[in-house]
Amino acid sequence: MCIRDSFSGLADLYARHRPGYPPAALDLIAGLFTEDASGPDALLVDVGCGTGISTRLFAARGLRVLGIEPNDEMRARAEAAPPEGATPPPEYRRGTAEATGLPDGVAAGVLAAQAFHWFDAPAALAEFHRILRPGGAVALLWNERDEADLCTAAYGAVMRSAPDAAAVEVPRGRAGEALLHSPLFREGRRVCFGNGQALDEEGLLGRAFSASYAPRQPEAAAAFADALRRVFARFQQAGKVSLCYQTSVYLARRREGS
Repeated sequence: MCIRDSFSGLADLYARHRPGYPPAALDLIAGLFTEDASGPDALLVDVGCGTGISTRLFAARGLRVLGIEPNDEMRARAEAAPPEGATPPPEYRRGTAEATGLPDGVAAGVLAAQAFHWFDAPAALAEFHRILRPGGAVALLWNERDEADLCTAAYGAVMRSAPDAAAVEVPRGRAGEALLHSPLFREGRRVCFGNGQALDEEGLLGRAFSASYAPRQPEAAAAFADALRRVFARFQQAGKVSLCYQTSVYLARRREGS
């Protein structure tokens, strides 16, 4: 299943229950994108932007941001969301990581937040290189469960019980390495930050069912929900559980002459 179809029907859950990103990670990325950018028209392209969670966060930091999203439902949810005081507000366009439809050299930066593992990595990196200005940067961003925490480990075990979990979780864990080893980019590095999310029972179920691989057939979905409720009952304190994440940021700059 391609990214365009994988999140159909999930836009509301995704927008309401996905975690944000640590401010320090966002500041690092924003600083990289603006370091060599020339003028206020410098553009950040957020590829696979989904419901616009990351798009809005960077627009709120004063960047001009264009979200690229192939799923019409997710993109419509992004367009409908308040821009949270961003000036200028983010814009959105239909496209894919491998074919954004943008001109050569238009972007000061390219971002893929919680999305790059869905892309054809060589084709996407070639497209990123094409649309970046000289000196432009790429950032790949993921929240990954930190299962050193017992509650997060128990939640992770339930998530891995979904029949299609391995098809997403295994490639996601190593997807960022493609940027670090690409001959199209230089100065590749990975930086990690701690992150967390406090959830009530509804939020825990919403977070789990926002995953593309969460079961959707009624019987399997009911069993999945029951397992999540048991995790919540075991670990909740004052009606909330905490999920722990490591936020991984992969960074690199465009290599010239490639």
